[in-house]
Amino acid sequence: RGCRRASARLLFSLDPTETLMDSTTATAELGWTVFPWEEVSGYDEHMNTIRTYQVCNVFDSNQNNWVRTKYIRRRGAQRIHVEMKFSVRDCSSIPRVPGSCKETFNLYYYESDADTATKQMPPWMENPWIKVDTIAADESFSQVDLGGRVMKINTEVRSFGPVSRGGFYLAFQDYGGCMSLIAVRVFYRKCPRIIINGASFQETLSGAESTSLVAARGVCVPNAEEVDVPIKLYCNGDGEWMVPIGRCKCKAGHELVENSTVCRGEPSGFFKPAQGDEACLQCPINSRTTNDGATNCVCRNGYYRTDADPIQMPCTTVPSAPRNVMSSVNETSLMLEWTPPRESGGRDDVVYNVICKSCGGGRGGCTRCGDNVQFVPRQLGLTDTRVYISELLAHTQYTFEVQAVNGVSDQSPYSPHYASVNITTNQAAPSTVSIIHQVSRTVDSITLSWSQPDQPNGVILDYELQYYEKRHRSSS
Repeated sequence: RGCRRASARLLFSLDPTETLMDSTTATAELGWTVFPWEEVSGYDEHMNTIRTYQVCNVFDSNQNNWVRTKYIRRRGAQRIHVEMKFSVRDCSSIPRVPGSCKETFNLYYYESDADTATKQMPPWMENPWIKVDTIAADESFSQVDLGGRVMKINTEVRSFGPVSRGGFYLAFQDYGGCMSLIAVRVFYRKCPRIIINGASFQETLSGAESTSLVAARGVCVPNAEEVDVPIKLYCNGDGEWMVPIGRCKCKAGHELVENSTVCRGEPSGFFKPAQGDEACLQCPINSRTTNDGATNCVCRNGYYRTDADPIQMPCTTVPSAPRNVMSSVNETSLMLEWTPPRESGGRDDVVYNVICKSCGGGRGGCTRCGDNVQFVPRQLGLTDTRVYISELLAHTQYTFEVQAVNGVSDQSPYSPHYASVNITTNQAAPSTVSIIHQVSRTVDSITLSWSQPDQPNGVILDYELQYYEKRHRSSS
C-alpha cells in the first residue's frame, strides 16, 4: 500500500448523448401518422429488420406528403438533435419522370405540452409547424446493370431549439421525391457526470443554442477542500466539458487515488502533513502512525522531536555519556577534557554541562559547589570538549560530572548520561587581605592592623607591607 503522485484526470462517458427516440429499436410497427407515406419492413446495413417509411409519387406534380412521429417528451432538453438515415432515388434514373421530381425533403417540428395531435391536427402545413431545414442527399441510387437496386444510405444530423414545452412531434415532408426514411434517432447532448480537479460535476444538459455554454458548479469529493475560486465547468453545445475553473485538493492526511476520483486516508505507516496533491510520505525512522489518514507520525517510546524539528525528520533520542574524561590539576584550578559520546542520539546539537560537587565537607557526602567556583568559558551548554575551572578550595576533594545533552534531552524523563572524575586540589596561596585599619599615627609614624585572610590555605608565615608616597607609586 505504497504512495503515488496522482494527477487530476477527466473521467467521462464516451457518448455525450441521450436518446429520446430511435426507430431502429422498434420491434413492431412504428405507428406514425402518414399523409400518405407507407410503412414497410426493411433491413439496415447489418441486415437487421427495421421499420421504414417510403414514398415515391414522382409522376404527379404538386406533391405534399407528410409523415409525423409519435409524441416525444423532451426530458428537460433545450436543444434537440435529429439523426436521419435515408435513401433517395436519382430523378434522372427514372424513365419519363416529370421535371417536378425532387431529391430533397423537409424536416419540421411542433411543440406541445401533451400528446394532443390527431390525423388532422396540427394541420399539414408550415405554420404551425416550424421548419428545421431542407435535407438533401449526398448520394442517390439508380438502376444498375444487374437490374437490382443498390441502396445508398445517407446520414444527416440537424438540430433545433430552444424548446421549452413538455415535448414535440417531428414531421418529414416530401414534395415530389422517391425516397425511403430508413431510421430516425432523436437525441439531446449532455455533459455526463465527471470528476475533475478533485471535484464532482453532475450530468448537465447542453444549452439551447449550439454555441451556448452552461455553467455547472462542482462539489469537492469527500475529504477534499476547495482551494481556489468556486469550482466551475462549462458544458458546450456538443456535450463536452470545457474551461475548468478552480480546483479541490485532498485534505491533510489524504491522497488522491482511483484515477484521481477519491481522497483516501493515508494507510498505516504513511502520512501527509498538509492539504494538496503531493504524494504521501512514509513515516520517518523511529516513528509510527496511530490511525489511517494521519497528518503526522508520532515518535516511538524513548524517541522525541523538538518543536523546531520538521515532521519529516526522524525521531531522535538522548546521547550516550561522554568518554575519556581527563583532568589536569594546578593547585586550586584544573583543566577538564573529554571526547564526544559514542551515540549522539541521531542529532547534531550535542552540548555539555559540567556539574561540580565538593566532597571535603566532612559530612560523609558531596554537595554542589558554590557560586565562587569559576568556569571558563562557561559551565553549561559547552560546545567544546574542554573547560577551565578555578577558585576551588585547597586540599579538597571534588567530583566533576560531564553530561552530554541534545535538543530532546529535556523531553526525556531520565537524567542525562554523564561521565565523572574525582580530583583533590593542592596547596594554594592565601586569599587577599581584604581590610586594613589605621590604629594610630604621629608626625613621623603610623600604626596599622589587619585581619587574617578569609582563606589562609595553610599556616601563614609572614606578611609583606608595601607603601609609597602619594602620586609617587613608581618609586615606592
